[in-house]
Amino acid sequence: MEKLTFTDRMIEAIKEKKSILNVGLDPQLRFMPTHLVTWAFDTYGRSCEGIGHLFERFNRETIDAVLPFVVLVKPQMAFYEAYGQWGVWAFEETVRYAKSKGLLVITDAKRGDGGDTAQAYADGHLGEVPIFGGTVESPIRVDALTIHAWIGSSCINPFLAAVKKYGTGVFVVDKTSFDPNSEVEQTITQSGLPNWQELAKMVQKWGEGTEGKSGYRNFGVVMGATYPEDAEVMRQILPNAWLLIPGYGAQGGGADGAVVGFNKDGFGGIVNSSRGIIAAWQKGQFQCEPEKFAEVAAKAAEFARDDLNAALKRAGKMNW
Repeated sequence: MEKLTFTDRMIEAIKEKKSILNVGLDPQLRFMPTHLVTWAFDTYGRSCEGIGHLFERFNRETIDAVLPFVVLVKPQMAFYEAYGQWGVWAFEETVRYAKSKGLLVITDAKRGDGGDTAQAYADGHLGEVPIFGGTVESPIRVDALTIHAWIGSSCINPFLAAVKKYGTGVFVVDKTSFDPNSEVEQTITQSGLPNWQELAKMVQKWGEGTEGKSGYRNFGVVMGATYPEDAEVMRQILPNAWLLIPGYGAQGGGADGAVVGFNKDGFGGIVNSSRGIIAAWQKGQFQCEPEKFAEVAAKAAEFARDDLNAALKRAGKMNW
């Protein structure tokens, strides 16, 4: 790959902003400040159109606020698809706006299927879609996508092809942050290893040839911050893959646990915080009146950035 890939651009952004923070843009009505809810209802009525405009405005103001402190945003597709065309419109507008501000975008859609369906997912989220004898970039194309890999190569191959052709990225859902942890991930296989470790070995094999100029692969895994002891094992299996690390903040993962899987160069991971930033105005140390939600999101993002950087320093992994 001659051009800068997803991981190459992520490294550049980390160096520029001195941050390993990713903000999850997971809008839910319960997180929306009342003045924006009133505006959307008065303007569009009790409708999915109103929710779409509400989410879009909330995301836009949040992006503006956290921009100095984050390198990526990660919209979770479920919260947009639930509202049909207007939810998808809000997602598309959010992606467009984030890109216009120079942010990288990961879509957390956890797609997983085989054959033509996997190809359509890969084309739409990571590549180009066919249109009347040619191809165009899809309006939902982003820099990276989360996927499930349990179907195996029939699912993986279209995504791998898109990664290699377009320099985009993939994160395979492997070791999640939920408590209790997935019984599927922990099931012991015939080898004596849990499923998640066997899957990580497959990712290591699948990811060959997806390296960017940095040497890091554009085919990585989801590795929850709430299981730091497993992050060490994951890094041993995947020495030059990128880890997407959920679970920091609202889900209970601490900064020191979140950076366990980072390499000594300070790279190899990106840490996600969703509710801890977008809903920071509702409770905790940053609680405030709804009108200041964006201002408080900025404070929460700055705190998270500094908290994670301090953890990197303590671990001797902050070399940028």
